[in-house]
Amino acid sequence: MKILCVIDSLGSGGAQRQLVELAKGFKEKGHKVSFLTYHNINFFRPELEKYNITIHTILEPNYIKRFFKVRSAIRNHKADVVLSFLEAANFITTVSGFPYRKWKLIVGERSANPAILKSFKLRFYRFFHLFADYVVANSHNNLELVKKVNPLIKHNKAKVIYNIVDNQKWCGEKKKERINSSKLKITVAASHHIYKNAIGLIESVNLLSNEEKEKISICWYGAKRDVTYLKAIELTEKYNLKNIIEFLPETNKIKEFMLKSDIIGLFSFHEGFPNVICEAMTLGKPVISSAVSDLPLFIDKEYLFNPYDPKDISETISKIIKTDKKILIETGERNKIKALKLFNKELVTSSYLNLFE
Repeated sequence: MKILCVIDSLGSGGAQRQLVELAKGFKEKGHKVSFLTYHNINFFRPELEKYNITIHTILEPNYIKRFFKVRSAIRNHKADVVLSFLEAANFITTVSGFPYRKWKLIVGERSANPAILKSFKLRFYRFFHLFADYVVANSHNNLELVKKVNPLIKHNKAKVIYNIVDNQKWCGEKKKERINSSKLKITVAASHHIYKNAIGLIESVNLLSNEEKEKISICWYGAKRDVTYLKAIELTEKYNLKNIIEFLPETNKIKEFMLKSDIIGLFSFHEGFPNVICEAMTLGKPVISSAVSDLPLFIDKEYLFNPYDPKDISETISKIIKTDKKILIETGERNKIKALKLFNKELVTSSYLNLFE
């Protein structure tokens, strides 16, 4: 089967990571896979090249010219299946099928941003989902949001397929137990956007007692996508928390840092379905997280909090600091069992391929 994957770029985002992992899975099953992008950001390019997956990038600053060039590339590719992720790419792949197409089209919804309900542009994009063969969301929460925006989408065309995790990669070595160390190490892997809520994390840590502050260390790895990074640095300095919270660049070695952590944290206001939580669970790590997306279905409620309430975040961190280390290790093991069942590479890849038939 000839499969074309379309997305804006090969940047370090969660949607890009998922599409790359799926492409690798399709390739392993003997399919011919190619990528089409229109921004020259190449964080994941080495992974695709390792699998001999062709990448075609169309660089055109003019939006209208870019649209027609991408449309032409899609139509000329003569794929059996086109799989696109993210709203702009979904819009382009859908309209590229007009007035007719011979390929199957699957569009992937990866965002549960409430702004979708209010933005004309975002609602407009999702109107065109009517012309796709399938709309695939990575959480039930996300799919319900899409259905609110476009209630005309047929039930049998709307699917939920959770994120893919390469078990061989993420379970390939025994996790390093750090929970017996003097400080509880929390790792966050998230780019700096306002919705990732670094400010809320800082405010919550500032509410901890001095004794509790002595017992934790937080490392945040992520790209500097907006002014949130500078605001986070300023606030950390203002509250004298530089020795507790450290902001570090994005890295392709995040697994290594997660293995050396006690707990993985997510503080976002909203998420489609966060890769980092899937991967942390697969590693057998306990997680603390915003009660967003479908996470309340998988994570024990004592590890969840309201991301809009720094006091609630602070109380959750405080509770974790006081939790018996043996319980944290057992929680991580339960997380791993769930992850191996839900985010299994074979299961997720096959679920997509079934739609392609």
